[in-house]
Amino acid sequence: MQNDNRLQNMPITFFAMVMGLAGLTLAWQKASELYHYHELTFDTLLVVTVVVFVTLTILYLFKVLLYRRDVREEWSNPVKMNFIPAFSISLLLLSIAFLDISMDTSRVLWSTGMILHMMMSLMVINSWLHHDKFEIHHLNPAWFIPAVGNVIVPLAGVPLGYIGLSWFFFSVGIVFWLILMVVVFNRVIFHAPLPNKLLPTLFILIAPPAVGFLSYVKLTGEISPLAQVLYNFALFLTILLLSQLPRFARLPFFMSWWAYSFPLAAMSIASMVMGQMTAVNAYGYIGQAILFALSALVLLLLWKTLWAASHRQICVTEA
Repeated sequence: MQNDNRLQNMPITFFAMVMGLAGLTLAWQKASELYHYHELTFDTLLVVTVVVFVTLTILYLFKVLLYRRDVREEWSNPVKMNFIPAFSISLLLLSIAFLDISMDTSRVLWSTGMILHMMMSLMVINSWLHHDKFEIHHLNPAWFIPAVGNVIVPLAGVPLGYIGLSWFFFSVGIVFWLILMVVVFNRVIFHAPLPNKLLPTLFILIAPPAVGFLSYVKLTGEISPLAQVLYNFALFLTILLLSQLPRFARLPFFMSWWAYSFPLAAMSIASMVMGQMTAVNAYGYIGQAILFALSALVLLLLWKTLWAASHRQICVTEA
């Protein structure tokens, strides 16, 4: 008999929604700071992001309490387990958003997110090293989330004064990015194509160099040659993936569509920061263009998600 319990079938991948909403929130915060857009957009998005995060956290905690076996199965799934650190990344992103609102709140969010992300990264990476179930078709860009998510830590860590810790997490994330980039491209080029459900995760390729650029600039305070390499590679990946829009537009809706959102938000912010620090207006125009497109995309994603939920197409037993 098919299991129709919605809570029991709630996937951990839902926290990718929070990453996308938080990314959009931070992009509008940067745009308000640099281009004097009304701060109401940022304020509204922050409230929405916090409400979604708290709601999903409460629901998932109930799942942990009531359906531990299902949680254990999900956390051992070769694909889904890589989304577990999306929870800790959400905390880190919220800590950035609260920097200018309350340093104390930001510090609590950052500390909690930093500790949890280290624990979750170790859990997932240990599973990679000591496994008996992974095969090449399990590999996809979502594998970047646990290890490379570490590069997010300096974005709030540096303003909060944790320079040494920020360098530690940046180092871990950027080196794992280089390793996983090679492995993921090997899988994509020389093995069977990604299934349609996972194709949107290709956009995750943009996030590590884009966030890496932002973190490196935060750590060093300048646009060094390495920072330029990180930004330009992220820009190239963005152009590469946007050139395939007709292919992505034909895909049916999956929750993996949320993988479009956070990487594009990171690219928008990176472009605006590049424009700010180099005084080259073209970068700012790129950042704002991505921001407006992303805003429309997130509205579409929210509508698609609500429609799918109301028609029992998500939080159901997978075939």
